[in-house]
Amino acid sequence: MKISALIVDDEQPARDELAFLLKGIPDIEVVGLGKNGVEAVNLVREIDPQLVFLDVQMPGVDGFGVIKRLLEKKVRLPFFIFATAYDQYAVQAFEVNAIDYLLKPIAKPRLEKALLRVRRLLETSESSQQKLDRLMQMMEDRPALQKGKVVIKSNNRLFLVDSDDIIFASIEDGVISIVTRELEGESNYRTVEELQSNLDPKTFWRVHRSYLVNVNRIKEVVPWFKSSYQLKMEDRKQTEIPVSRAQTHKLRELLNL
Repeated sequence: MKISALIVDDEQPARDELAFLLKGIPDIEVVGLGKNGVEAVNLVREIDPQLVFLDVQMPGVDGFGVIKRLLEKKVRLPFFIFATAYDQYAVQAFEVNAIDYLLKPIAKPRLEKALLRVRRLLETSESSQQKLDRLMQMMEDRPALQKGKVVIKSNNRLFLVDSDDIIFASIEDGVISIVTRELEGESNYRTVEELQSNLDPKTFWRVHRSYLVNVNRIKEVVPWFKSSYQLKMEDRKQTEIPVSRAQTHKLRELLNL
């Protein structure tokens, strides 16, 4: 199977050169080209490549800023290979778990060495993911096991948590995230409606189309503009969650506001 790769560099000659080198490698497929950090974030979210060749120095959002934004948006990270003309970024590149670091102009033997590392890591990660998928399927096939429990996938591990420990759940780009006081990870449910149907309707409230909250885990109600509210939750980050206009009346009833 081919490895899907995205190239991001603010200089077109550099993009073209790397694309040319990769064209001669049979198991690599270049699926996109980006010219800045903002495009990089959007393309990773849209294309979901397995590998990104990322220039460090770019105007606006640099290579390290790209990873920071993807983490903030809770996007599953691809493998990264940094490329730049300056080697002083090498240590920082490895600090953010880049697979490798290539100096421009990129030599083909050095590129092939980096790709060898990517292939090995992909084989390992795909094997782990297959095991997780099988476990997730087993959980779904045994409803008795899930009664009162919710499965959370975090750091390639599966955790069973009591539904009462859930502080809130959110959905972004089709991925449901669940937050407890000690844990944050992805749910095996495909929609918020599916998750909500497995929880106590008296405890969990859909305050917004993207958020489901545990009413017993609300720490503070924060007045917002135009008579709206936000809910500060009990998680470590004290996340503030918006209450939709449609649910504002229910909030006032719930808290006698």
